[in-house]
Amino acid sequence: MEHATDVAAAIESSVESLAAVLERARLAQTPVIPPAQLRVLTVVAENRHTNMSRLAEALDVVPSSASRLCDRLEATGLLRRVADPRDRREVRLLLTSASRRLLADLRERRRAALTEVLERMPVAARQDLLRALRAFEAAAADPAETSAGDDRRTA
Repeated sequence: MEHATDVAAAIESSVESLAAVLERARLAQTPVIPPAQLRVLTVVAENRHTNMSRLAEALDVVPSSASRLCDRLEATGLLRRVADPRDRREVRLLLTSASRRLLADLRERRRAALTEVLERMPVAARQDLLRALRAFEAAAADPAETSAGDDRRTA
């Protein structure tokens, strides 16, 4: 059996290949969205109540940097800033229909690129990969989250 460090090195190499496939899909999209701006759109898409401070925290940047990214996205029609109806001092970030289409198109391009690579693999290898990825995901889960339900005390 291979040592865990050998497996880790193989995974690292595979992740680099995976990132390259996904990056080619991103670069094939028109317009090409810089990675930082794409990350903003992804964060906003995942949380419909995103404001500037939550975005800066999610990106691990200072609020002024997050604001500049939003300026660029707003100028290209991919993001809107609106007053939060619950607190008019807060500014909520919203995707536009153009950015939703862009994200859907990117997701489709990425899946097509991954499918193309996966189709070059033997069926048995794809099945093994799927099992291994599911096992990895389970092993990588936060132990505090998975055991929270099992924290039972007896009298």
